[in-house]
Amino acid sequence: MREYLLTLCVTAAVTYLLTGPVRKFAIVAGAMPEIRARDVHREPTPRLGGIAMFFGLCAGLLVADHLTNLSEVFQNSNEPRALLSGAALIWLIGVLDDKFEIDALIKLGGQMIAAGVMVMQGLTILWLPIPGVGNVALTQWQGTLLTVALVVITINAVNFVDGLDGLASGMVCIAAAAFFLYAYRIWYSYGIEAAAPATLFSAILMGMCIGFLPHNMHPARIFMGDSGSMLIGLVLSAGAISITGQVDPDALQLFLHSEKAAVHSTVPVYIPLLLPLTIIAVPAADLVLAIVRRTWRGQSPFAADRGHLHHRLLEIGHSHSRAVLIMYFWSALIAFGALGYSVNSASMWIVLGIVFLSAIGLVLLLLPRFTPRAPRWAEHLVPPRYRRRRAAVEPVVVLAEEDRDPRPPVVAGVSGVNGATAVGPRSRLLDGRKAESSR
Repeated sequence: MREYLLTLCVTAAVTYLLTGPVRKFAIVAGAMPEIRARDVHREPTPRLGGIAMFFGLCAGLLVADHLTNLSEVFQNSNEPRALLSGAALIWLIGVLDDKFEIDALIKLGGQMIAAGVMVMQGLTILWLPIPGVGNVALTQWQGTLLTVALVVITINAVNFVDGLDGLASGMVCIAAAAFFLYAYRIWYSYGIEAAAPATLFSAILMGMCIGFLPHNMHPARIFMGDSGSMLIGLVLSAGAISITGQVDPDALQLFLHSEKAAVHSTVPVYIPLLLPLTIIAVPAADLVLAIVRRTWRGQSPFAADRGHLHHRLLEIGHSHSRAVLIMYFWSALIAFGALGYSVNSASMWIVLGIVFLSAIGLVLLLLPRFTPRAPRWAEHLVPPRYRRRRAAVEPVVVLAEEDRDPRPPVVAGVSGVNGATAVGPRSRLLDGRKAESSR
């Protein structure tokens, strides 16, 4: 555990220290696009934050390669090299997109090529644990297609949810933390070395997100861009592929007495990671809803709009920070709920806890619809927004017909009014006569 924590800290430190210089480089390079209709920020903000995250990934892998225990991961498996190759390719495509905004189909092709590079180097799904059946081996083509599909789905799910300051990096960090605990349990508790690469990938991914978050929280000083969102999506999918398709449930028979029992005990995390429905449940739901919404309107599935889940939260009335925290809450609830259920699926307390927290989450979602009002005797104890509004009664003055001015009054602050009348209404002179001089 100490070596994993050291790798995490080094990755976070490198990412954090490099993000500042990368921000200056992005400004000089002109990677500050104009504000689009779907954007929620008010000022042009530099992108290319993925550059710092990629170098943090490289630093984490380099440190792990020189540690006593983690160096065995590089000796016994080619998966870290496969991850680095795919990450370098997807990162390069993201950097080009952040600067020149390449076509969506070209990015999709690059994602598939990056997944294919990882498959060629051994990071692929070899078998699937299916409930009630056991371990099902896959052919080479089946494993390749399933691996590429999982990589593309995860990358685009993370990319679609990257719409608010700190949202994507925070949600992926939560998912990586839950995934790290599960993978570490498989590796340490059961002594299965095949789970070590996935544990390492999760620790490095947490370091990348933690190091970038201080620069990306609202108000963000820099965005990760596609170079960052696609990169962390690929790292997350690589860990899921490693532990789902590389760890043989037969190895768990020594502890659970049968293969079917071993598969059943790991279903709450294995199958959701494969689809994926728990670790990245919120981004995956956003991805599916976006595709359905755009195709229903006759648009391309890659056409950007303002219909994502985080946009809906802002429209309901949540502030920027509260919308991000609500998305964090739901991601943590689903990810750690699945983790707890996989550890002890027979515990009723886990189910009751998930139901209770889900009810709290629903209340938080609907909070702007039901703004509480304090009673009148306690209004001086609460902030002004919780006080009852009192209607101001203005006196009505009835003017005679000959005293009424036929010209409409000039409203303060209306566009087209000069600076003298921007604060108050213009003083009018009857019959167009000039004011007499005091001299």
